[in-house]
Amino acid sequence: MMQSGAPLCNICGEQLLLSENGERFVACHDCNYPICKACFEHEINEGHSVCLNCGTPYEGRTKDGDDDDDGNNDSDVIEVHENPSTVASQINNSEDVGGLHARHVSAVSKVDSEVTEESGNSTWKKRMKSWKGKGKDKKNKNKKAVPKAESEAAVPSEQQMEEVRSTEAAALPLSVVVPIVKSKLAPYRTVIIVRLIILGLFFHYRVTNPVESAFPLWLTSIICEIWFAFSWVLDQFPKWSPVNRHTFIENLSARFEREGESSGLASVDFFVNDGAAMLTFESLVETAEFARKWVPFCKKFSIEPRAPEFYFSQKIDYLKDKVQPSFVKERRAMKREYEEYKVRVNAMVSKAQKTPEEGWTMQDGTPWPGNNSRDHPGMIQVFLGHTGARDIEGNELPRLVYVSREKRPGYQHHKKAGAENALVRVSAVLTNAPFILNLDCDHYVNNSKAVREAMCFLMDPEVGRDVCYVQFPQRFDGIDRSDRYANRNTVFFDVNMRGLDGIQGPMYVGTGCVFNRQALYGYSPPSMANLSISSCCCFPSKSTKDVSRVSRDAKRAELEAAIYNLREIDNYNEDERSMLISQMSFEKTFGLSTVFIESALMENGGGAPETADPAMLIKEAIHVISCGYEEKTEWGKEIGWIYGSVTEDILTGFKMQCRGWRSIYCMPLRPAFKGSAPINLSDRLHQVLRWALGSVEIFLSRHCPLWYAIGGGRLKWLQRLAYINTIVYPFTSLPLVAYCTLPAICLLTGKFIIPTLSNLASVLFLGLFLSIIVTSVLELRWSGVCIEDLWRNEQFWVIGGSSAHLFAVFQGFLKMLAGVDTNFTVTAKAAEDTEFGELYLIKWTTLLIPPTTLIIINMVGVVAGFSDALNGGYESWGPLFGKVFFAFWVIFHLYPFLKGLMGRQNRTPTIVILWSVLLASVFSIIWVKIDPFVNKVDSETIAETCVAIDC
Repeated sequence: MMQSGAPLCNICGEQLLLSENGERFVACHDCNYPICKACFEHEINEGHSVCLNCGTPYEGRTKDGDDDDDGNNDSDVIEVHENPSTVASQINNSEDVGGLHARHVSAVSKVDSEVTEESGNSTWKKRMKSWKGKGKDKKNKNKKAVPKAESEAAVPSEQQMEEVRSTEAAALPLSVVVPIVKSKLAPYRTVIIVRLIILGLFFHYRVTNPVESAFPLWLTSIICEIWFAFSWVLDQFPKWSPVNRHTFIENLSARFEREGESSGLASVDFFVNDGAAMLTFESLVETAEFARKWVPFCKKFSIEPRAPEFYFSQKIDYLKDKVQPSFVKERRAMKREYEEYKVRVNAMVSKAQKTPEEGWTMQDGTPWPGNNSRDHPGMIQVFLGHTGARDIEGNELPRLVYVSREKRPGYQHHKKAGAENALVRVSAVLTNAPFILNLDCDHYVNNSKAVREAMCFLMDPEVGRDVCYVQFPQRFDGIDRSDRYANRNTVFFDVNMRGLDGIQGPMYVGTGCVFNRQALYGYSPPSMANLSISSCCCFPSKSTKDVSRVSRDAKRAELEAAIYNLREIDNYNEDERSMLISQMSFEKTFGLSTVFIESALMENGGGAPETADPAMLIKEAIHVISCGYEEKTEWGKEIGWIYGSVTEDILTGFKMQCRGWRSIYCMPLRPAFKGSAPINLSDRLHQVLRWALGSVEIFLSRHCPLWYAIGGGRLKWLQRLAYINTIVYPFTSLPLVAYCTLPAICLLTGKFIIPTLSNLASVLFLGLFLSIIVTSVLELRWSGVCIEDLWRNEQFWVIGGSSAHLFAVFQGFLKMLAGVDTNFTVTAKAAEDTEFGELYLIKWTTLLIPPTTLIIINMVGVVAGFSDALNGGYESWGPLFGKVFFAFWVIFHLYPFLKGLMGRQNRTPTIVILWSVLLASVFSIIWVKIDPFVNKVDSETIAETCVAIDC
């Protein structure tokens, strides 16, 4: 008879039976790992002489050991390292032996997973085949001693084993952190420390060895170099602990999409912000109709990417990995459908080029409500989803909603940030998904599993509790092969952001980001109810509570309980609920919408509030996008996208992380999203100008990372350094322009910023240059970035710093201090008909003048320097080398700018040349006229000297 409650062999799954003397077989006396004698003998015969659990060698066991024991001595007494309740439940349910075995295997697998994570799964995989064959022999052997019915009950059925495997798969991790290997990271950190020490010695030498004959030049260079070193520290140390992450989408499916059960995956709201024109509305009508055919086609054949324009334009073998015979025929038909759809949209675009005098009218003849873009009501139209059409196969499509918020004169609409906040409120009323994906209108989904990648973090109960958003890197199409203007930003996305992921997470960059809705509502993370400041700040302090968080949570709990009690009353009055919400002061935070407030109080989203009348949802959605809804609320101040800067993305992410949230950086092998970038020089500089102006605005606001929430204990100090770097980098333009001007001045005057070098000074300079090179090489080694991307990044740092960043500093101060506003338009990103045609287009802008001036004066300086050296003899060539090298350093960094300035036909706008030559000439004439380095000699002394010579 099988013994009730007896332990099971962890290899074959059968019970460990007692021998005649009442004892069980023990294979390992260190951990008492449950394994029967037959399985143990098989392990020994296979050459595996160590315990599967603890790795301890079996003592006193050989291949022939214990063969003379009684055949019934197949089991051994063990200690079950489980919860007493678990053991008790197994004993009480011992009648169902199959169920007992399934539960036991599941419990053991969780314990053993820790061992397999450390030692790897290779040992288990190698032994699986032998265990399967051995299991059959063991069954035949036990059939003689065990009745047939009981033997069948002892062996779990295929269905039970499938349930066990499903349970084990659901317990597997959804993601893992993969640290950079020490062999790459340790040398990198060492060189950073060495470089810091060399910098200290270098500045000691520079300060203690002034150049008396060119003191103003020397002092200027010292100030610039100190600022550059400070900027390097801000940029370098947040990259101290970079990490990689790996997701397991198959484990996500095993945990939340079990066969025979409804999907447990959370819903996600997609936000795409674009102009609310009638053309957009009409094109969405056509898009919704095309989606009814396109979506089933993509699902059937696993199409990637899902954007039809980019899928059909791919220059690849589209038949690769396709095995369905009908694919070619259906693809041809779908391509024809798409081309017809494009023709219809092109007709709309052509029609929209000329606006009628009386304004646009809709198909039913009524005037378009948005004819005046600055004064129109709110508009909402649901195309697909619960009340819309289904696809051609009858399946429900995701809800597609057109939203245009109300705009009236005298009301601030806050541009993109205001539009995103309106979408947050509308989605809360209509769908209320717990997560939100934000995409720019010029981006598309390149990886259909991108959202699942994010869910591996956000839906993980251990990782996702404190995650405010998952940021994906930006990838671009249509960039020239050499990436002349560093449009890809590879160094930032592949180096800096991975470094931040090892601290408190990457910054929000405005697109390609999946948000936790609760984080947007201004709540603190669940684990931050009691936070010790010493865990985040440099100095220890007592544990403290977030008073606002505690107060808000208390009000929230009271309100939820009160609403629940009201629902239990038969004569439930909607007015009572509205009054209750108002009394709890939530209207001061979220606005005058009881439906939205109730949705905001739902922990995990999950659809519109139960108390909301479906017929009134659209009306309520119109209400929450009215132009005056945000007045006297916390929208744009503490909740939603934060106002106050044109770079609302940096500000929004910064506020979340100051509350204690962390973010995640997800880099799947196939880029999640792709977009277009302005490859034209003028447009690229205007884009950089906008980013830099936003940083200056944050620097001059109350949200400046230098002091905002400095005592809150929620933002780690390395993370704060990174945010400080994002708001001070435009100010580097001032020392950068001055430093790039120094070579020309030195060549024109014959002076230099460095005195004659001694042996020690030569070693310091050589060590500094080598440390800079080695740091870059080791950074490329662990990040995988190529040297060309690094060089392009360095070049555009000089180009942008001498033009866009410089203008941003002055415009930022004018805007914040004098109230002079600067209006920006969305950067044009459409290319010409020819490949990279936009790259060669030159547009006049004042941003082109400063870099052009720097190039001209440095070229003039090089010519003047060589002329002086030719006239000065052999001794003049030595000092000339350092000055010319300095000048060519500037010219080489500005070379992409010079190349772009020439255009396709090497033609530069005349106005740019005139202004640059004029500025360079005026600068040279003034400098020669008031040369401060010429020694002033008394005229009488000159006369006496001349007389003496004549004598």
